[in-house]
Amino acid sequence: MQIRSWNLFHGNADPPTRRGYLRAMVELITADRPAVVCLQEIPLWALGRLDEWSGMQCFPGVARRPRLPGSGGRALTSVHLGLFRSALVGQANAILVATELAAADLGSLQVSEEGRERRIVQAVRVDGLGVVANLHLTNQLARPEVPLAELGRARAFVEALAEPDEAVVIAGDLNVGAPMLEGYSRPGPGIDHVLVRGRPAGPIVVWAKEQTTHGRVVLSDHPPVELTLG
Repeated sequence: MQIRSWNLFHGNADPPTRRGYLRAMVELITADRPAVVCLQEIPLWALGRLDEWSGMQCFPGVARRPRLPGSGGRALTSVHLGLFRSALVGQANAILVATELAAADLGSLQVSEEGRERRIVQAVRVDGLGVVANLHLTNQLARPEVPLAELGRARAFVEALAEPDEAVVIAGDLNVGAPMLEGYSRPGPGIDHVLVRGRPAGPIVVWAKEQTTHGRVVLSDHPPVELTLG
């Protein structure tokens, strides 16, 4: 059972360009039918299209509402996606689950402090797997205590949802390197992680740049990460 996580960088290439590649990203990360995919930095307008693009069940979690209602924000953003990103259209995370797996939305929680950009943890129970949490924590690389505090709140939230013998997966852009959580699998080498408790898990695999190259551009400024559950 394969679990993946990818920060989609609002659909941008690396380096950013005027146009977006969001659909190509979603199709790429879901092409070989993984069990679960956790996505971050998704513009809100795309949430209603993720199930079509991926062929998977979509469970969204809204982090920031749009500044412009309707299609106005998207129209302005399309002038230069690399410049506007999600500033006008809002931002969300999403958990995609294979259609053959029964899944239920368990809600979300704000984990960032008031006054900071809103960051959430969302959770989904996946039949045969356990509780999956998707996170995108505050980018404060000079102050790792900030995302680590958010990670602690997220962990408490998801572990309270899990049954005593149920596995837990915490995945996403944690914006902190090597977060060693007691009882969980080893983190990845960067700031994107998939951490597993209560089930055997293989090592984290980081996608090579060649795997996310689309034409002449590299998709996103984050590589996807994945692991396989035993």
